[in-house]
Amino acid sequence: MLLMDVGTFCGDTANIWRILGYIVLVFKIVIPLLLIVFGMVDLGKAVVSSDEKAISKAVSTLIKRFIAAVVVFFVPTLVNALFNVLSITTGVGDYNTCVTCVTNVNSCPNGNIPL
Repeated sequence: MLLMDVGTFCGDTANIWRILGYIVLVFKIVIPLLLIVFGMVDLGKAVVSSDEKAISKAVSTLIKRFIAAVVVFFVPTLVNALFNVLSITTGVGDYNTCVTCVTNVNSCPNGNIPL
C-alpha cells in the first residue's frame, strides 16, 4: 500500500502536475486560435457568397466564437483564483507547488517521480 504525506503530496507528484500544466497551456493556446480561425473561415465564405443574411449570421457567429475563445483562455486563471481562496481557508500543505506546476510549468520544482 502506498502512503503519502498530505503535506508533501504536491511536491511528490510535481511531474504529474507539470504534465497537466503542459496540457492546460496547449488548450489555452490552441482552442482560442481554432475558434477564431473557424469563425473567420465562416465569415469569409459568407462574404464570398455575397448574401447579406449569411454575412450577418457569420458575424454573429464570429463574435460568439471570439467571446468563447476569451472565456477558454481565462478559465484557468479563474480556477486558479478560486483555488487560491480555498487554499487560504483550508490551509492545505504545499498547495502552491501544485498551482505553480499547473499554471507556470517552467517554475515547477522537480518531483520524486522521474519524467
